[in-house]
Amino acid sequence: MKYTLITGATSGIGYEIAKIYAEQGEPLILVARRKAILDEFQQRYANVEIVEMDLSEPNNAKKLFEITEQNGWQVSRLINNAGFGVFGEFSETDLDREMAMVNLNIQAVMILTKLYLQPMKARNQGEILNVSSVASFMPGPQMSVYYATKAFVTSFSKALSYELKETNINISILAPGTTATEFEKAANLQNSKLFDRLKVQSAEEVATYAVQNLGKNVIIPNWLNKLMVFSSRFTPDFLLLPIVAFIQKNK
Repeated sequence: MKYTLITGATSGIGYEIAKIYAEQGEPLILVARRKAILDEFQQRYANVEIVEMDLSEPNNAKKLFEITEQNGWQVSRLINNAGFGVFGEFSETDLDREMAMVNLNIQAVMILTKLYLQPMKARNQGEILNVSSVASFMPGPQMSVYYATKAFVTSFSKALSYELKETNINISILAPGTTATEFEKAANLQNSKLFDRLKVQSAEEVATYAVQNLGKNVIIPNWLNKLMVFSSRFTPDFLLLPIVAFIQKNK
């Protein structure tokens, strides 16, 4: 049986993508920290395996791969969705929280992509969706580390896509803008005007668009987000930095 593995599957975009595939009857492996929500999902849909795990812990990405291998769960589609942000001046934010963010947003994505890509290459078949952000295309004052982690995801995924261009393996980047998820609360963005100033999409809208466009190199929902990414390429930093800072300014 071939599975779609989704990390960060108990809320937001990951949860909505899981619902879409579950309703299509796709076998799923859902990975997240909140077991109660995983249990509820498993009871509601058929062919759902669950793994309770915090992927910000440095060794857990390898453990996850070992679990799926031991159970004979063949992962044909990997969706690296788990991630979080931290809002505030870098000199004042919590270092341990930022280290956990780097572990989750970068290290876990890199490890899981490598470990699941190798058997995909052996079969010459597979799909990987790495969830990035429009933030990955620009620097982000007030969220400097988060923007940098997403820049890694985008750059890493684009390079992989090129490396695999002669294979039947698709690497896609999902780069949403502001989305109504638990991200705002987790990142302490209630103190920012980001969600007030930009058009907010629902997680369901973003997930639906992502699934419909899976296989494209870069998936950017909403024309305004596309415009933002396009214009950032031609805007010098001396203009771009104050614009991003203004959008995210404290209330």
